[in-house]
Amino acid sequence: MWTDSPLLRDVGAALLTAITAAVVLRFWEEVANRSLLDQKLCRKLVHITVGLVYLLMWPLFSSDDFYAPFIAPFIIILNIVKVTLIGLGAVKDEGVVNSMTRHGDHRELLKGPLYYACAITLTTIIFWRTSPISIAVICNLCAGDGVADIIGRQFGHAKLPHNPEKSYAGSLAMFLAGFFASVLYMCYFHHFGFVEQSWTMVVAFGVISLVAAVVESLPVSTRLDDNLTVPLASMLVGGLVFYSIGARRNLFYMNSGRSSISAIVEMAFAEPQVVNPQA
Repeated sequence: MWTDSPLLRDVGAALLTAITAAVVLRFWEEVANRSLLDQKLCRKLVHITVGLVYLLMWPLFSSDDFYAPFIAPFIIILNIVKVTLIGLGAVKDEGVVNSMTRHGDHRELLKGPLYYACAITLTTIIFWRTSPISIAVICNLCAGDGVADIIGRQFGHAKLPHNPEKSYAGSLAMFLAGFFASVLYMCYFHHFGFVEQSWTMVVAFGVISLVAAVVESLPVSTRLDDNLTVPLASMLVGGLVFYSIGARRNLFYMNSGRSSISAIVEMAFAEPQVVNPQA
């Protein structure tokens, strides 16, 4: 290791994550600016790659630093600020607007892209890498929802009866992409000892991805935003499913860090010891 300090290691990991995510974002911004790909396709490729690359970097962070999940989303938090400023019109950036919006309107950044960044940030802080819920949320949001839009536009001729804006092809693609991405990241995180790997977990991820695909197909997701409804559905259903199969230990990051919190509280409120001068 380049340092024995968990905090310094996490700062370095956060910087490396930030650089990697910035390179990915910049790449798609250039693609959009040069009109090398359709704007809608470029927007969804940003949607897919940024979150999955960010998730890929989590093993770099220390297991000994309680603040790791608060440091990890540094680049996402910066992006929240950036997107908000551009969305409000305080800052101009055509590359961001072209690569992240449907119709080239900067105000669109205050909806889907902002919900997307906030969902990933909250997932990191609340669940972190030892919870399978974080895998389900980010994979269904990024891979599932992103692939659904791409496939739906190309092959979505048969529309859903309850929502003519969605298609059978798009919903099926969302389920499969979210499910396979979740299973791959389960194997990846299991390699580092973060999560359990079993066929029961595979089935659990399948159930969550199926529910997420159904929720994404509902009219309410169209009215609100699927960047809001998909992560919420994945969190709620993920909590129920993983709890029911017995994977309860590290569902929430605060559970695993409870001993650290308790120790801090006890130290803060401990009565000072009086030293006996005659001892």
